[in-house]
Amino acid sequence: MYGEFAEWFHLLTSPADYEVEAQVYGRLLNESAEIPVRTVLELGSGGGNNASHMKAHFELTLVDLSPDMLELSKTLNPDLEHVQGDMRTLDLGRQFDGVFIHDAIVYMIIEDDLRSAIATAFDHCKPGGAAVFAPDNVKETEVAQTEHGGNDGIGRSMRYLEWSWDPDPHDETYVTDYAYLLKEGDGEVRVAHDRHICGLFPRATWLRLIEDVGFRAERREGVEGETGLDIFVGVKPT
Repeated sequence: MYGEFAEWFHLLTSPADYEVEAQVYGRLLNESAEIPVRTVLELGSGGGNNASHMKAHFELTLVDLSPDMLELSKTLNPDLEHVQGDMRTLDLGRQFDGVFIHDAIVYMIIEDDLRSAIATAFDHCKPGGAAVFAPDNVKETEVAQTEHGGNDGIGRSMRYLEWSWDPDPHDETYVTDYAYLLKEGDGEVRVAHDRHICGLFPRATWLRLIEDVGFRAERREGVEGETGLDIFVGVKPT
């Protein structure tokens, strides 16, 4: 998804579909921070879908591990700063009023990696600023589920089937398998399979790690159908 098929990503998930949840995340940043939020660092920014809406309200810097996804995001957000980097080790040498990590946080599949990503958010957050973490799932809410979708573009179309399931309920990961149907022009349809291993942590672990790195932690409820049901907020003490 983030390499060979990165150029198809906006047909997998349309930027227009992110308007409501981007409003939720922006509102949480503004409500939670103790300082005015003008500059925001997004870690794991992917194709720039959330940023395409949030940039109307914030000055955004976008960081992603995949150079292919950053190039795709630039087609949508040419006005924003893009930086290639790993959310576990990034050091930009500057701080922001807010930090945002969307569903890319689920690729932290061990607790040490999750702690490192949260610590990166803390290090890049100004005192009084806020960080918002929005995982797809937590241990308490994960259930096997199937979704499908896709979009038509100029000269190409994509459809997908997404199947999330947990092969071992006793560990801290789950699996999401994707089947992609890719069609260019009137040509034949290609089929590809893509497996993602994702982290699955209890709410208590999230809150503990956010507090361990120095934030004041809080759990907030997302908007069903638009975001994950659990959103975690960290406020950096002044």
